[in-house]
Amino acid sequence: MILKELRISRHLSQEQLAQMSGLNVRTIQRIESGKNASLESLKCLASALNVDVSTLSQEKFVINKNSEHWKNLPLWLKVWFAFNFLQFRSRRETAVRIELVSHVSGFIFCCLGLVSEAALVGGLMMLTTGYLFHLLKWQGDKYGIWFEGEPAKGS
Repeated sequence: MILKELRISRHLSQEQLAQMSGLNVRTIQRIESGKNASLESLKCLASALNVDVSTLSQEKFVINKNSEHWKNLPLWLKVWFAFNFLQFRSRRETAVRIELVSHVSGFIFCCLGLVSEAALVGGLMMLTTGYLFHLLKWQGDKYGIWFEGEPAKGS
């Protein structure tokens, strides 16, 4: 069932979906974990998510590449979704670690750049990598692409 993917794609928490559908949060968690849902629960969820009940029964989440949402996404984010399709799953915590390591090592190498030009270039490259991962985190939070629905900062 694609309930979790639909919820995440709409930037909803389980609590928000429960409130919108009139169901218990535990019911949402149970359904997302793969347990069977009653027809009444499916109707409530379908109504809250503005989809058909049959859509909720799908096993895979298919991206409609003809939709305006897809067409408006930046190219690099479409590539990110392609990686996701290939079962490459990113985690926010990994991006945070890479950003931190890049910034710290970039700063150290820039300091070493006082004695070595090569260290300065390496430091600048590491700082650039850190800032790119910062941008990746921001976009991941904005579009809700993190694996396991990891919450965005400030949500």
